[in-house]
Parts: sequence; C-alpha cells; structure tokens
Amino acid sequence: MQEEISFRPLQKADVPRIAELERLCFRSPWSEKALLGEVRNKVAHYRVGIVDGCIAAYAGMWLLFDEAHITNVAVAPDCRRRGFARLLMREMFRTALLHGAGHMTLEVRETNLGAQALYAGLGFLQSGRRKGYYSDTGEDALILWNHDIAACLQQCEANINTNQV
Repeated sequence: MQEEISFRPLQKADVPRIAELERLCFRSPWSEKALLGEVRNKVAHYRVGIVDGCIAAYAGMWLLFDEAHITNVAVAPDCRRRGFARLLMREMFRTALLHGAGHMTLEVRETNLGAQALYAGLGFLQSGRRKGYYSDTGEDALILWNHDIAACLQQCEANINTNQV
C-alpha cells in the first residue's frame, strides 16, 4: 500500500527546509535567498509534499501565458522510490491547469535516467537539448515538453482508478 502524501502551497517558513532538500538532492542547489525570491515571484508556483508532518518533497514552476515551466522537483533521498515524484508532478499538472496552462516544459540532465523515465511516463517528449546547460558538470540538458497536460492528468487518474499506478 502506498504511503500518504499531501500537498500545499509553499510558505515563507518552509524555505529553510526547501533549501535543505536542495542541498541533499542537487549538485548546484538554490540558495535560501533565491528560494525566498521565488516566494515573492508573481509567476512562480511552488507545492510542497508532506509525509508524516514533514516536508518530504517539493516542486516549482513559472506560469507564463498558457505554459508552465518546471524549475525544480525534489524528493528527500529517504522518501524516494515510493511514487511521490509522480504524485508531485500530477499535483503540478493540476496547479498549472488551474492557472490556465495547457503545456508544460522542463529541463533534465542527460544522465538522469530515472527522472527521464518518470517524465516519459507522464507524457513528456524530448524536443531539444541545451548544450553545457549544467555549469557544475558541463553536461547537457534535455528539453522536454508535454503539450496536453489535461489529457495526461486524466489518463494518470484513470490508471489509478484501475490500479495501474
């Protein structure tokens, strides 16, 4: 049986924990100052995932016109392989749709095969490459797009109703 995770909007008081997750999950983490800037950013929408009363995951996106650009997705290392990233991305789909976005894009490291598989399972397709995008390693980023997040969300929820998570 899958553990419970609930979602809510990011609050200013969450920033220290989000910065901690950044340090745990990424080679080039965003600073607390950068994250505080996102709290004030009118186009930024962040959701946190709560497990057993603690923030275990978060994701952020910028909403511009009818597009959502995912900026960050992180799940605490001790909470991985439980389906939380998939649930978090579905939450981001819902949030984007509520704000009028029908398309979603993101960049993913070319070596992050786990994340690539997650995104492919959520209807994202590769549409390009950003050469040397990641300054810490010089590796490329794959540019992924999902051009119909409503249909994808509907399919994901249909799979849950038939126990095909």
